[in-house]
Amino acid sequence: MNGQRIAIGAEFLSAYARIPRAQQRKVDEFIRKFRQDPTGSGINFERVNSARDGHIFSVRIDQSYRGIIHKADNGKTFILLWVDRHDDAYEWARRRSVSVNPETGCLQLMDLETAEAPASAEAPAEELRLFRKLKEKHLTQLGVPAACTPAVSAITNLDELEAMRGTLPGDVLECLEMYAAGIDLDDILKDLATAPGKGVDTGDFDAALDKEGSRQFFRVVENEEELEAMLAAPLEKWRVFLHPTQRKLVEGDWNGPVRVLGGAGTGKTVVAMHRARWLAMKRFTSPGDRVLLTTFTKNLSAEISENLRSFTPKDVMERIEVTNLDDWAWSFLKSRGVTYSMALRRETKDLWEKAASSAPGWADGRFLMDELDQVILPMGIDSLEEYHACPREGCAKKLEDGEKAAIWQVFAEYRRLLTGKGLREPADAMRDARKILETTACGLPYKAVVLDEGQDMGMQDFMLVRRIVPPGDDDTNRIFIVGDAHQRIYGRKAILSKAGIEIGDRGRRLKVNYRTTEETRAWADRLLEGLQFDDLDGGVDDWRGYRSLVHGPAPEVRTFDSADEETAFIIGRIVPLLASPGGTSSVCVVARTGAQIDSFESELARRGIVSCRVTGDSRQDHSKPGVRLSTMHRVKGLEFDTIVIMGVNRGIVPHSSAIGGCDEAGRAEALKLERSLLSVAATRARKNVLVTATKPASEFLSS
Repeated sequence: MNGQRIAIGAEFLSAYARIPRAQQRKVDEFIRKFRQDPTGSGINFERVNSARDGHIFSVRIDQSYRGIIHKADNGKTFILLWVDRHDDAYEWARRRSVSVNPETGCLQLMDLETAEAPASAEAPAEELRLFRKLKEKHLTQLGVPAACTPAVSAITNLDELEAMRGTLPGDVLECLEMYAAGIDLDDILKDLATAPGKGVDTGDFDAALDKEGSRQFFRVVENEEELEAMLAAPLEKWRVFLHPTQRKLVEGDWNGPVRVLGGAGTGKTVVAMHRARWLAMKRFTSPGDRVLLTTFTKNLSAEISENLRSFTPKDVMERIEVTNLDDWAWSFLKSRGVTYSMALRRETKDLWEKAASSAPGWADGRFLMDELDQVILPMGIDSLEEYHACPREGCAKKLEDGEKAAIWQVFAEYRRLLTGKGLREPADAMRDARKILETTACGLPYKAVVLDEGQDMGMQDFMLVRRIVPPGDDDTNRIFIVGDAHQRIYGRKAILSKAGIEIGDRGRRLKVNYRTTEETRAWADRLLEGLQFDDLDGGVDDWRGYRSLVHGPAPEVRTFDSADEETAFIIGRIVPLLASPGGTSSVCVVARTGAQIDSFESELARRGIVSCRVTGDSRQDHSKPGVRLSTMHRVKGLEFDTIVIMGVNRGIVPHSSAIGGCDEAGRAEALKLERSLLSVAATRARKNVLVTATKPASEFLSS
């Protein structure tokens, strides 16, 4: 391409997604031709009459459609901005300008005609202005173009700010939204990743394209494979564009393990995927190198694998292994001749009850099971001597040595019974795998591990991860963990430093929610109000500053006198949604138990409504028709336009089996997990949440 650079703007992809498929194919053909020679005779650049920006041209797609392109003075830098019908494309182009902000050095697209339009009414009083505390110098620091300053200063509410979407540059709109949401100005400026404006060459569009702030909205096309991925899913912009705060995490060279915390919808999984891709593309590039991207559940790892494959070059994808950690451990053990299978609690209930009956006086409560899950398995205790030496930090109930001796026989017997059936607890299997790695030269190919949903991993999980990529002399880029204890739904706590993963000063937070509306976020957060959550490393995670930039209707809560009424209402609400394009895969009905989903599924079938179950063993097939059905646990990590949470009844949420038999401390922890479960289910929604119950409703709905 003779040193020429072609970039695609986020707005171009939005416009491309809206045009008919026949025209999309012609756009595809044009872009490929354009990339071969953007100055060739067949491109036919035409100036746009009365255009505000002399660098904006139209190009012919076919008889009816035109593309809009920005062409820099150097003749080597081109940006695809828009595509539309001829007259609409020209009208769009006439009003727009592309410029380099003199303060931030970033590329900005805006609607000059709207931005410069005189106010139609008297200027609002100072006390009514939304940004009255921001002086002109602050607006300049945020990248507000001089032409937009009067309009921004006159904004009085969020609706007026939202009305400027498409007028203001995207980076400016987001900064103002963050400030309006209560995020401190200094924090916003720190995250902008822009240098002070001294020496910015406002005519150097090539340099502007390389700015981190520009890369949030403009992407230079590097190769044909990348272009195909962009055009295949033009609305999946997370594949292409990252916020500067996310890009810093993804493309940083870290001299030790990194931990990234963030609330629902802040893009943790997106960051994890891009991090694995970047490591395989830029740092670990030898044919034998591997990056292990792992998470907790099978269906989420399958979803991640499919998404990552959609925007990662094939040769890079060959160096990334995506799996859930349980599967990795079991595969590794089998490769070393181990033949036992994973012990699933629902299948070993009789073995546990038989073992627990050997300790009269303890078997009626939840204490023994909690002791197994919170002490014995996480700490890898194998003998009574080790149990005596165990400090049991954080456990509410204190035990004397005599009591430990009396109940140790339960744990020993349970393991003996499991062994007799060829079974092993997952935590014990993790420990077995780690011990093999510690004592055997296994020659693993992994250069790095990227771990998603870290809050659901236990001590033995993290100790295994540390052994898969041991620190050695250089621990750079070896371990990258994302998680959020507010979304812990499996009750497995761990302290990274005790697992040999030293975070040091490499802890970071994502604070902006790009998926869930502010109204849904606030509703979900109220469920967790007053509760304390850890930061995965023994500290406390402070949620202050987390905000959503998207607004919409508040979650709707409805209660009914009977289950039949509730079911009929839900079906009446979702049927119109299912009729819209892509509607079946954008609606998910969620419940606490599989039995509730079974019953609802049968009723849908009786009415001739197609449904599709979210399972734990595979990714979603988005092309498959049917309203999605899922338990609260299975929906974790997924997202839908509409979430319906049904059957939030007393005794179901919180579930009686989850809190029954617990002592005071255990009950408090179990209730916290149940609240987190409901919160996680609600925050899977991009737009709408409906919560239903049959009387009496869960006490959570009144909090």
